[in-house]
Amino acid sequence: MVSTELALAVTVAALGAFTVAGVLHARGRVRTLDDYVTARATTGPAATTATLVASVMGAWILLAPAEAGAAFGGLPAVLGYALGSAVPFLLFVPVGLRVRELLPEGHSLTEFALARYGRLMYALVVTVSIFYMSVFLAAELTGVAAALALVAEVPQPYTAALIGGFVLLYTVYGGLVASVFTDTLQAIVILPLLVVSFAGAVLALGGTGSLHDAAVSADPALLDPTFGPGVAFGVYVAFAVLGANMLNQGVWQRVYAARDDGSVRRGFGVAAVAVIPLVLLAGLFGVASAALGLTADGGASVAFFLLVIEAFPEWIALSVVVLAVLLVASSADTMCNAIASLVTVDLARLVDTDSRTLGRAGRLLTALVAIGAPVVGAQGYSVLALFLTADLVAAAVFVPFLAGLWSTTLSDRGALAASVAGLVVGTAYFPHFAPALAALPVPTPAPSFLVAFAGATLVSAAATALAHAVGDDRADLSGLGAEVHRLDQPMTDGGSEDDPADSGSTPEQIDSGATPAQIDAGAEPEPTDGGEEA
Repeated sequence: MVSTELALAVTVAALGAFTVAGVLHARGRVRTLDDYVTARATTGPAATTATLVASVMGAWILLAPAEAGAAFGGLPAVLGYALGSAVPFLLFVPVGLRVRELLPEGHSLTEFALARYGRLMYALVVTVSIFYMSVFLAAELTGVAAALALVAEVPQPYTAALIGGFVLLYTVYGGLVASVFTDTLQAIVILPLLVVSFAGAVLALGGTGSLHDAAVSADPALLDPTFGPGVAFGVYVAFAVLGANMLNQGVWQRVYAARDDGSVRRGFGVAAVAVIPLVLLAGLFGVASAALGLTADGGASVAFFLLVIEAFPEWIALSVVVLAVLLVASSADTMCNAIASLVTVDLARLVDTDSRTLGRAGRLLTALVAIGAPVVGAQGYSVLALFLTADLVAAAVFVPFLAGLWSTTLSDRGALAASVAGLVVGTAYFPHFAPALAALPVPTPAPSFLVAFAGATLVSAAATALAHAVGDDRADLSGLGAEVHRLDQPMTDGGSEDDPADSGSTPEQIDSGATPAQIDAGAEPEPTDGGEEA
């Protein structure tokens, strides 16, 4: 086994290198609070694809799909996960273009919720989004901490604290500018590792024929595409992933970070295609681990790494785990920055203060999230169980929330009622809540993930359609943008404080095909079609 000291040293070196890269890139580019929160109009199609794959996929791509293949239904579960992971990116093409049309100066999904609906739906969306992103962060830290403990007996709190600490350094400093840049590096450097690792593992373990024979001998259902539990998992995980990503502020930020509508179309479209083989390969690690009996003692959450350890020498296994740590950093910085941006933007609307104070508040919240998530991450919960708990809540809310982008008759109370209806159904059938529900003095239904997720989504969708049909409101969708404006006041990033030359120009474009003069982020925004700027 690799020594704990060596594993810690390599982990610190890798995290430190990316932290330095993020800080150096952000220096001088975060001139306004708007830069910090959205990195507006700075990423072309390639950078948009890279940051989406690295940040939204993150290390869960090495954790949850493999656990699904090992413990939730074999090959059909993995296929469902792969296809379900692509759907949110495809849906975000029309959603993202519509958001950019209605709120061209926007920053967050909560801005849309408040402008379109009102305070009831706004409060629900804020709660669900922050809950989901916090659990996502904790789940990833849980998985990678378990992996490093498996390879080198590194105490789980150490790994979680190291990732949280380094992410905190460059995220607090550079906001989304630093996050997008490090995501791009991580996508280029790390994701090819998945393909190489799987191919190397297959060869080291005797080839595809040997693994196929092992799977058939261990459990023929692992490779049966019609295996019922696996098919059911594939269906409900599609609902889960879809709802969660539609309420992920990190994705909404990247809609605004895209340089133009073409970057949204191509960036999200390519990400949808790219994620299918990546999730499929990661899930096959879990199938192979189960076939070889590596997960027999309950190690499904780290099935990917169990196969890596079985197939490769210790130093290669350590390299894979350390690169997984960097993948966690790519999604951890996204979640920290996304949560902080929600609060920062909302404070700007509710509190009369300057941008530097708002920036400090956002950075403080980033620090609190980065400190709090490792506490959960060190507890060793099931990664997939954490993800599914967060996904359930989002599945009940995303249809009523998104319907307001097109419906003019759906009211605040109608959207809230539809969300609550879906949440009640989902909660009633959710297996993880079954022990608590069983204590109630009323009959409870038989637990089922499929019914919970499909029910939460479909019931909320039906209730939304009903509320739309009977609603008598007439929302002025074209005027929503009048309630939102850029946060263009100067804000120090540690490298340009009190420098007048830094206060009114756009950061250098991340993609090499763009020029800094393309977007004038420092200019006062023109009034939207809905009226004068708020």
